[in-house]
Amino acid sequence: MKPLSRLVTAALLLAASLSLHAAPLDGARQLIVVTSEGWDSTQGQLQAFVRDGKGWRAQGTAFPVSLGRSGSAWGLGLHPAQGDGPQKQEGDGRSPAGVFALGSAFGYAGTRPHTAMPYQPMLDSSYCMDVPASPFYNRIVDAAKVGRAAVQGSTEPMRLDLHDKGDVRYQEGFVIAHNPQNQPGKGSCIFAHLWRQPGEATAGCTAMPQARMQALLDWLRPQDTPRFVLLPRAEYARLQAQWQLPALAGANQ
Repeated sequence: MKPLSRLVTAALLLAASLSLHAAPLDGARQLIVVTSEGWDSTQGQLQAFVRDGKGWRAQGTAFPVSLGRSGSAWGLGLHPAQGDGPQKQEGDGRSPAGVFALGSAFGYAGTRPHTAMPYQPMLDSSYCMDVPASPFYNRIVDAAKVGRAAVQGSTEPMRLDLHDKGDVRYQEGFVIAHNPQNQPGKGSCIFAHLWRQPGEATAGCTAMPQARMQALLDWLRPQDTPRFVLLPRAEYARLQAQWQLPALAGANQ
């Protein structure tokens, strides 16, 4: 009976896991939705939503954002694993698709800007580790604390303005909690940040104008459990009911 017992236990654990992921937006009352034309699209549309007793309703107007230079791919987040479509890998130039929690806001300012989100000021010594073999993979660290040797190989200095001729991209932004278990090679350092010029594709993040970013940071409330969704429109339509996603204006659903 012991083998049968182990099978039953494994089945129960699998069912519990599937149940955990069945509704990845459970508890969320703020939602940022980014949709694109397809997996290889480098441009998207962002719409914010709030949820009350009557369901999801749009917050403000939709606006264009830029995505990874190679489009998007399934990432690791709050959603169940998806087998169809590209899978996010380190250095592939794709923005992770799925449902994700939000991490802290960050920026060049030394003090918290107008946002209720936790805020992490970036320093000349701040790096996000995109080296899969690093013990700090997919984390923002301070070289002054972990040592300069620990950040060797990182291509993500967080004070881009000091490292790249005044680059404004990380002047304001927030962390998209992709790959929360920091699995090596599955993609790192995914942010929503400013774009350097309108429509310029990213290395795998979501970029937008400063005024739009400031409005989002002003609006976000950690107590409302905000979530970030990025999906090609066909995948959005397929998963809308299952994941309890809001209806999109003008969509044929």
